[in-house]
Amino acid sequence: MSEQIRRLDSRDGDFFATLDALLAFESGTDEKIENAVTDILNAVRTTGDVAVIEYTNRFDRLDARHIADLELPREALDEALASLSDAQRQALQLAADRVEAYHRRQRAESWEYTEADGTRLGQIVTPLDRVGLYVPGGRAAYPSSVLMNAIPAKVAGVKELIMVVPTPGGERNALVLAAAAITGVDRVFTIGGAQAVAALAYGTQSIPQVDKIVGPGNAYVASAKRRVFGTVGIDMVAGPSEVLVISDGSGDPDWVAMDLFAQAEHDELAQSILLCTDADFIDRVYASIETLLPTMPRQDTIDASLRNRGALIKVNDLDEACAIANRIAPEHLELSMEQAEEWIGKIRHAGAIFVGHWSVEALGDYCAGPNHVLPTMRSARFSSPLGVYDFQKRTSLIQVSEAGAQHLGPIAAILADGEGLQAHARSARYRVKG
Repeated sequence: MSEQIRRLDSRDGDFFATLDALLAFESGTDEKIENAVTDILNAVRTTGDVAVIEYTNRFDRLDARHIADLELPREALDEALASLSDAQRQALQLAADRVEAYHRRQRAESWEYTEADGTRLGQIVTPLDRVGLYVPGGRAAYPSSVLMNAIPAKVAGVKELIMVVPTPGGERNALVLAAAAITGVDRVFTIGGAQAVAALAYGTQSIPQVDKIVGPGNAYVASAKRRVFGTVGIDMVAGPSEVLVISDGSGDPDWVAMDLFAQAEHDELAQSILLCTDADFIDRVYASIETLLPTMPRQDTIDASLRNRGALIKVNDLDEACAIANRIAPEHLELSMEQAEEWIGKIRHAGAIFVGHWSVEALGDYCAGPNHVLPTMRSARFSSPLGVYDFQKRTSLIQVSEAGAQHLGPIAAILADGEGLQAHARSARYRVKG
């Protein structure tokens, strides 16, 4: 490597200041991007299909005349699935089956109860009507994102799932379209960027408005999702990918080094950190990094990521490692230890916990079953992985009996009077007899 990955020690006096600086990530906005996105959103909201076609032709080098030219028929998805090799098709189907089996356990059901006086209270759980799924296209294509976003939506009972995926230069990714076929995506439009987000959020003459937009995208997509939130729901605006490995010095240093690489290869802003109780093992991991890095096709990206945002950290013990992990609240946490199960209870903040030497994070990305859409930038302190619950909404059910109104009315009236809301108070008292 051109420079060493930083090595830290929790005993250093300035350790936590250094750690916080390492974790800091400014997701600040680029004025040029924000201005461009504002113009695109306004144009699509105003002129609908016309703007979508214009921007798609300009940015993706197409020559569409109508939105119909940008919608793929079901036959195109089935053909993409048929075009895969047997190994690809089987892997995609097996991954989809595992993701579906896991997410079926998340589905919430409506419930209610009746009080002694006959008052009925409950919660009605209903799926969203229509969801938009953004999928990166062209060479930067991720069929796993289709599985992880589409399957929980379908398990939740979403009535219509609309996928948008750019096809720059007309380039279609067969794996992405095959994933759409397997997961039962209802409609697919070959549009991307902020114009696709706008079309989903506001609706056009040909593209229906959705209730929520999910899925990853570039800076323009992220900016557009932030701006349309409130008009529609969004899943999250994710930051760079992260992995934190806690090691007790057992295991193979090559495995640990490659797990750090697996996150670092996403982009130069990705973060890979090792917390380890054994200084000798840290030396061995460092040696593995130096040996393995030249063999990686994405060597330059991994190198930049490790130099800029990576760290190998010596800690006093595993209790301290878990405390630091909770401070970091990583997207992915690997417990790379001999007795890993014993430490699960010490972890409060993490998007996903991978337990033991065999639980490599890459399996979670593709086929373990749990969702790979996870909170980043320390947001695991207050948010959760994408799941079926993100595609269901809850409605309160209140059916007050006549007897219940006699009991609740005076309570509500007293509180309403205290808030200076006399109409509330009188409305409640009207139901009270005598």
